[in-house]
Amino acid sequence: MRDTAIRVENLGKLYQIGQRLTRYETLRDRIALFARSPFRNLRRLWTRGKKRELEYIWAIKDVSFEVKRGEVVGIIGRNGAGKSTLLRILSRITEPTEGYAEIRGRVGSLLEVGTGFHPELTGRENIYLNGAILGMKKAEIDRKFDEIVAFAEIEKFLDTPVKHYSSGMYVRLAFAVAAHLEPEILLVDEVLAVGDAAFQKKCLGKMGDVAKEGRTVLFVSHNMGAIASLCDRSLLLSEGFLIKEGPPKELISAYLGGGNRNEIRFPDGPVTKACVRQSERGIELTVDYKLDRPIPLPCLGFVISDYLGNPICGSNPLIDAVKETVNPKPSGTVKVLIKYPRLLNGTYKISVWFGDGREDFFCAKDCLSIEIVDVTRPKPVSATSVGPVVPKCQWYFS
Repeated sequence: MRDTAIRVENLGKLYQIGQRLTRYETLRDRIALFARSPFRNLRRLWTRGKKRELEYIWAIKDVSFEVKRGEVVGIIGRNGAGKSTLLRILSRITEPTEGYAEIRGRVGSLLEVGTGFHPELTGRENIYLNGAILGMKKAEIDRKFDEIVAFAEIEKFLDTPVKHYSSGMYVRLAFAVAAHLEPEILLVDEVLAVGDAAFQKKCLGKMGDVAKEGRTVLFVSHNMGAIASLCDRSLLLSEGFLIKEGPPKELISAYLGGGNRNEIRFPDGPVTKACVRQSERGIELTVDYKLDRPIPLPCLGFVISDYLGNPICGSNPLIDAVKETVNPKPSGTVKVLIKYPRLLNGTYKISVWFGDGREDFFCAKDCLSIEIVDVTRPKPVSATSVGPVVPKCQWYFS
């Protein structure tokens, strides 16, 4: 237990939705309201109890996990999965509806741009205010002050009220304070979503330094590259529930890849079915098509991407100089055997295009996925293709 920095047990947060914020009403206001619309207000009172069940939602439910001291944990999931609610509870901003969270150590949080800043105070004053909130002594803040200002790059505006700062200046100062005042536990929510590319790179570097110093970090981000490179472990949330935890790359693959999807049917359009399977020879991609006219070359294009969406390889009959079929048909099947490129273990997504070689009739991005478990593949041959890996293909038409 001494090595545990955060312990969460059956945590849940219930919110009421659909409730309007209204001003305080006096008894006279109530009487006047009923006098103007008595029947409508009686009906509202009658139906209020019936609608009560529809006005609540669990932001998180039955969430349990532990974080060891010095561990960097990434929290991933779609918008509305409960990630920010979880961090707000851990930061003691929000009280849980059920369960509890045990925090051992001084907590610093950056949940929104400028959390805890007072708009009327200057940048200098807000640095000392945030330090005091974190429980830092003035001598500790003095020791880190120059580093904070240098990181935030706001020297000229240090004595200007922060209400006059741009959003970029605001977030630079907020992150600098949270990262440099040495809390034992740092909670960060989407800090990399704001700011330019240079600042985001600087934030990543600082996050890496914080992790190396042995401090505990909980990091919420949609930047899967940052999650994979910075975190020791990840938590995957979905609709308020913790559905999986484990190595970052494994969870990112499950989150973005969605597991294997080997076949998909399309009720309308030129392509009726697409499927993919693995064999000893390679990856076989097959498409059934149905058109209103025959085409000399049913042109099937594909792109294989990694779990971050980066294209790995791709091809089509034109790239491989495939000749037109002798007896064109309005419907049929196209199959391509993709001889194994050197792919690492993991989930890969496949996008499919179909056309006649002059124009595309059909496009389905990331419609299929495969799981690679054997890295002992032969190197591909050199040719012009899509992405950094060149596949060797054989094409079949029927």
